[in-house]
Amino acid sequence: MTSLRGRLLLFLLSLAALAAAVVGFVSYRSVLAETDVIFDYQLRQMALSLRDQGAIADSERAALEDPTMDYVVQVWTGDGAITYSSHRRAGLPRSAVLGFAEVDFDGRRWRVFGTTARGRVIQVAQPVSVRHQLAAAAAWRSVVPLLIAAPLVALAVWSLVGLSLAPLHKLVAAVRARDADSMAPLPLAGLPAELAPLGSALNALLDRLRASFDAQRSFVADAAHELRSPLTALKLQLDLLRRAPDDPTRTRAVQELGARADRLQRLVEQLLALARAEPGGAEVTLADGDVAEAVRQAMADVVPLAAADDVELELDAPTPQVARADAAALRILARNLIDNAVRYAGRGGRVRAHVAGDASRVTVCVDDSGPGIPADERTRVFDRFYRRAGSETPGSGLGLAIVRAIADRHRAEILLDDSPLGGLRVHITLPRRPAGA
Repeated sequence: MTSLRGRLLLFLLSLAALAAAVVGFVSYRSVLAETDVIFDYQLRQMALSLRDQGAIADSERAALEDPTMDYVVQVWTGDGAITYSSHRRAGLPRSAVLGFAEVDFDGRRWRVFGTTARGRVIQVAQPVSVRHQLAAAAAWRSVVPLLIAAPLVALAVWSLVGLSLAPLHKLVAAVRARDADSMAPLPLAGLPAELAPLGSALNALLDRLRASFDAQRSFVADAAHELRSPLTALKLQLDLLRRAPDDPTRTRAVQELGARADRLQRLVEQLLALARAEPGGAEVTLADGDVAEAVRQAMADVVPLAAADDVELELDAPTPQVARADAAALRILARNLIDNAVRYAGRGGRVRAHVAGDASRVTVCVDDSGPGIPADERTRVFDRFYRRAGSETPGSGLGLAIVRAIADRHRAEILLDDSPLGGLRVHITLPRRPAGA
């Protein structure tokens, strides 16, 4: 059963029915036992009331001989002579057992109490079947209130379960009433303690969704703005190519067109990489992998760019450094770091990458010999499309934004500092086992 209301009703009604059955059974058996004790008390008291009498008076004799009475009274002398019997046809056995006993006579089973007084034996008997009928009737009368109360209890349980689940239905209705654009927090006033954590979790989810949607809208707006300029320049370059008066001019226009197309391609690739790296992008697949190997592959990817600008590349990764991470994402992170370092190192510059680790973390450090970044701007360089004023180095301002997004998804820390080579040092600390991995 998947319904919470149905399960609660099933459990509570089953528990109530079981409790009623146990109480009814115990009450029934208890009343039976108590009734037997009362009937025995009546037998004893009737016999003892006749013990001190010398003879049975006529008025008493008439009452005892009433055919509607279920009792049989019999008195005899020590030598066996009957002096009185309330029922002439039902004679009790002459061998009386003093105290209580059960005997068979007259085709029925009887409960008998016998006592002696003044040389006489007094016996009072009652049919066991009559005792059982009266006891059962009394026991059933004690159970009847339970039978009457059971439907009322079931109705009360039904109503109480509905009232208890009303806040949940209210919360569901509040969520269902939202449209796709509504990210306002849900009202939590009046929610019971059991539902308050769910409401808080839903509000936290709405906050994360709002932040994610805002980031996506901002990303789309920024991307459209950044793509507009290179596309316009590309279109202008095509017009210049069409209007070129001679082959040398046409050749220069084709070269410039190719360079602009390359920059546009890199911008699109970085936009796609950033979209995959940010929350809500492609799922990160964590597996044990060698961080040093990912940095080595990233450096190999950047070799052509470094060779074109005569930048010296150096890798210090003497031992494998295994961490649980997304290998492809780590390679993109390292490639963007080294690519940025090569671009800002300048012609004839140096770029050095270092990979090391200890028992709990792996560190990746990239140094360059470029101009560096002033301390007051180091927090802003992670913003998308941010470029320092006066910078002549070509780029889109997405490299470090991609690095930050990938690092955040791996619970890694980033620190910017001055490099011993004279430029910028980017220091990344990656846990070997991210929380939740």
